[in-house]
Amino acid sequence: GLDMTLRGPQFPAFRKSIDTYAVLGPWMVTADEFGDPADVQMHLTVNGEMRQKASTASMVYDLPKLIEFTSAYYTLEPGDLIYTGTPAGVGPVKPGDIIEAHIDRIGAMQVAVR
Repeated sequence: GLDMTLRGPQFPAFRKSIDTYAVLGPWMVTADEFGDPADVQMHLTVNGEMRQKASTASMVYDLPKLIEFTSAYYTLEPGDLIYTGTPAGVGPVKPGDIIEAHIDRIGAMQVAVR
């Protein structure tokens, strides 16, 4: 998923809780279709300019550890999503910008900022 954040002085939880700010691609894959998540490449462009390029291998905590931690505090159900943070390269976007996010083994999605 593409996790958007409203910038500004508003209450932090509010900045993450706006309609359309947790964008999901046109499809999702199951764990058996995805395979090993330990080294998955991803990149993001805004208007064709590379803004983020990273791999799950560079995450501070690996995915099994994140699932273990999260499930200690929340009941996880099939289909639940855990947003894991963002790679370096975060920056503002404005109405009219085109964001394209690509994750190996899943595909790409394109989002027009409104």
